[in-house]
Amino acid sequence: MRVPVSAESSQEQPRRRGLKTLRTQAAAVPRAWLPGAVGYACLLIGLVDILSGVFPKLRHTRMHSWAGQLPGMTTTLATAGTLVIGLLLVLLAHALRRRKSRAWRMVCVLLPVSAALHVLRWHQVGPAVVSLVLLAVMLVHRREFYAKADPRTRWRALLNFVVMGAISLGLGFLIVSAHPAREMGRPSLWDRLHETVWGLFGLDGPVRYHPDRIADAVGYSLAGLGLLTAFSTAYLLLRPGKPEPELTPQDEERVRALLERHGARDSLGYFALRRDKSVLFSPTGKAAISYRVVSGVMLASGDPVGDVEAWPGAIKVFMAHAREHAWVPAVMGCSEVGGEVWTREAGLDALELGDEAIVDASTFSLSGRAMRNVRQMVKRIERNGYSCQVRRVGDLTLEEKMRIADAAARWRGTDTERGFSMALGRFGDPGDDGCVVVTAHKAPEEGEPAGDDLKAVLHFVPWGADGISLELMRRDRAADPGLNELLIVAALQEVPNLGVRRVSLNFAMFRSALARGERIGAGPVLRAWRGLLVFLSRWFQIESLYKFNAKFQPEWEPRFLVYPNTRDLPRIGFAAMQAEAFITLGMPRFGRKRQRQGLMAAPAGTADQVAPAA
Repeated sequence: MRVPVSAESSQEQPRRRGLKTLRTQAAAVPRAWLPGAVGYACLLIGLVDILSGVFPKLRHTRMHSWAGQLPGMTTTLATAGTLVIGLLLVLLAHALRRRKSRAWRMVCVLLPVSAALHVLRWHQVGPAVVSLVLLAVMLVHRREFYAKADPRTRWRALLNFVVMGAISLGLGFLIVSAHPAREMGRPSLWDRLHETVWGLFGLDGPVRYHPDRIADAVGYSLAGLGLLTAFSTAYLLLRPGKPEPELTPQDEERVRALLERHGARDSLGYFALRRDKSVLFSPTGKAAISYRVVSGVMLASGDPVGDVEAWPGAIKVFMAHAREHAWVPAVMGCSEVGGEVWTREAGLDALELGDEAIVDASTFSLSGRAMRNVRQMVKRIERNGYSCQVRRVGDLTLEEKMRIADAAARWRGTDTERGFSMALGRFGDPGDDGCVVVTAHKAPEEGEPAGDDLKAVLHFVPWGADGISLELMRRDRAADPGLNELLIVAALQEVPNLGVRRVSLNFAMFRSALARGERIGAGPVLRAWRGLLVFLSRWFQIESLYKFNAKFQPEWEPRFLVYPNTRDLPRIGFAAMQAEAFITLGMPRFGRKRQRQGLMAAPAGTADQVAPAA
């Protein structure tokens, strides 16, 4: 028998289901402040443990202590254990702020041990209670710490050895200096340093302590620091490493297929084929985002590749992957349309980063007053015996490819290959036959070796069916000034014969600020900002690159940086500098040979995508 349901109850049920859904959604929203608060509390507890382990006066209280009722070895080991646990808590605090699940598990083990040691040694109830309260908070909110570990690299073993070694040496020196020695007077600086270094290896040094319990406490503390440094370094060195970010052949094939259909939309799309990037696809497979993780920043460049209608799906996958690992999502150099989609779909902010110089090769001409300086420079360098060739890379012979690649590597000027957002990182690969290469030649003079006529090279990657984008600009340092202008003019005059109409030149950072700041009527803030950019141009080619691009009367297309919060900008900027190899961390690789990719070596980059000498 069916029970009739009143109209009021039938309306109330959907309302209740809606309230239940809202509560579930509210409970699923992560508390942004909680991991930071837990991380700083962990840092504070760790510092208290370190201070109490280093300075003996902080371990004595007026309250009744159980230390006198316990064997001396117990309290001595407790002192060393507190010091080591405090150091571990300090090191894990940053990972807690980043919601790392592995750090959460380790801290949940360390906190009760720290509390027990405080009670065991000095009957200090306050620090023990704080540790247990923090442990309870972490257990209640364990779902806030969901992030997976970052990709592993053995460079962290070297970094850990240097950092932990320095910290252990500093703390050990404080321990040796804070405890009274047996002999009259204070031990010399050399004796204390000698005692610290030998103690980290578990050996006795020249300093003698009284009573023996103090000597044991110092010895065990130093040995604990040394063992922590050794074990953590060995763990990082011997654990299985994860592969570096790479574009698998299957992913590369899928990205190339997307570029075939939608590559004309973004001039930076082809750089998604860098093989040191990873790629994520939308659920439909119609869009993809390439990225690299640098210093905890998930850094993408340009717009998503593929159908614009599938961009939101790819962006959601990208943001979910960033949340899963607690990485900071960021995008370098996206277009205005891309910036609008990113800000709408991901809730991010956008900042104008600069402008891309785009020239219409079908209408380019050297005539007119505006092109007078370029015209005169090109004619002068042509009179000096220089000539140019514009060809598809697929039309080069293997010998020519190797010759150009070797010359580009020789002219690079640094051991570090630069580039991320506007560099392909290779030359002459069989899959890149559609690229365009422009070479400048000069007949060898008397005394020069034959066949040494190559003086400069430009390399462009495809931008759809009728466009190319500058990837590499390098020249012989001893070549005449104006050679870069000759190369670009030759490219703009000849590429229409190859079916190319649009040519994307260099990216000029903060171009609009430089242009507006030098106009009449510019305000003091804008002038000050331009002055700062001009000052920074001494080290980073900001103004010179803008002026060099402006010679060719391009159209300026703005490019944007997309980021979550303003406080993340310094971190994103540092990661971007690392990705572009302006900042390099780690040891140099001595004796490293260039690897052959496909047909030949792949040394390419943007180290010399700069304005030529005056």
